Amino acid sequence: MRKRFVRKGRFFVYIVRCSDGTYYTGYTPCLARRIRLHNAGKGAKYTRDRRPVKLVWHKSYRYFKNAFLEEIRIKTLKRPQKKRLVQGKIVRRKKR
Repeated sequence: MRKRFVRKGRFFVYIVRCSDGTYYTGYTPCLARRIRLHNAGKGAKYTRDRRPVKLVWHKSYRYFKNAFLEEIRIKTLKRPQKKRLVQGKIVRRKKR
């Protein structure tokens, strides 16, 4: 039987607002370092030409898998839904 590896610690899902007003969503174990990388042009390809970025929302998770799944869920949201999330409103994806 194979033992399951569980990544524990602190993982963050975050949304940054780019200089052109668009949102970028990601996850990281070190939020401050990741924002510095985005603003240095060494983060995601999407944010390189849209600097500077500003952190507008984040949430911490104990397990990597939960953070990863939340990032995927947020990336499926439409812009108005992301905007509501950033404003502190609860946003749930409609089931099909």
